[in-house]
Amino acid sequence: QVQLVESGGGLVQAGGSLRLSCAASGSIFRINVMAWYRQAPGKQRELVAGITNVGTTNYADSVKGRFTISRDNAKNTVYLQMNSLKPEDTAVYYCNLGQGAYHHWGQGTQVTVSS
Repeated sequence: QVQLVESGGGLVQAGGSLRLSCAASGSIFRINVMAWYRQAPGKQRELVAGITNVGTTNYADSVKGRFTISRDNAKNTVYLQMNSLKPEDTAVYYCNLGQGAYHHWGQGTQVTVSS
């Protein structure tokens, strides 16, 4: 089994910063992709950023230049540094671990950006 525990969400003013963390435990493969998704009310869940076990990253166009994804393989932890936050970044952010044919999800953490 795999468990993903997220932390770091909260309320911040527009222009501010937050850092999300997600720690994975359990049966973790050496080769995997860790990612952050988000879902705003009334909208579909969307990919925010992803990072492979060798550090290759990809970002949604809406967050490029503002968000940075990173990971610590020794700790099986992925981070999302979010700068210059906008009200439209308000959503529940979910951590995802993809390995083999499986995807595992965290419980989600709320990020609210006030204008």
